[in-house]
Amino acid sequence: MAAETKELQKVGTESVEQVERTRDRQVFSPRTDVYETSEAIVVVADMPGVKEDSVELTLEKNVLTIQARVETPAREGYRLAYGEFAEGDYERSFALSEGVDQDKIEAAVKDGVLRLILPKAKETVARKIQVKAG
Repeated sequence: MAAETKELQKVGTESVEQVERTRDRQVFSPRTDVYETSEAIVVVADMPGVKEDSVELTLEKNVLTIQARVETPAREGYRLAYGEFAEGDYERSFALSEGVDQDKIEAAVKDGVLRLILPKAKETVARKIQVKAG
């Protein structure tokens, strides 16, 4: 069980290090679930500590980029004796297909969870075709 816990901790702190940063903080790639409905693709990203006004979404050349800053409040009169969570920001990018209606993307943050709704373009939404006899 201890080996499994260490592996989970290691996976949970994966850093993004492909580019140079101007802010001296770790940047994490948030864990996401991506699922598909008949009308949209839904992306759910866990970003503990993120507030609505600290999330920035950009869409350029069919790449949707999530960037979020976490501002940890200073606790006066206390010092950290032991910590299991690393402080840092979040960043992750997704390549979108032509099947996503980019003008209708919706995003919401609640309790550190970002939920993106990527509606399918009308041409890609599945529809039933009636088959007639004869």
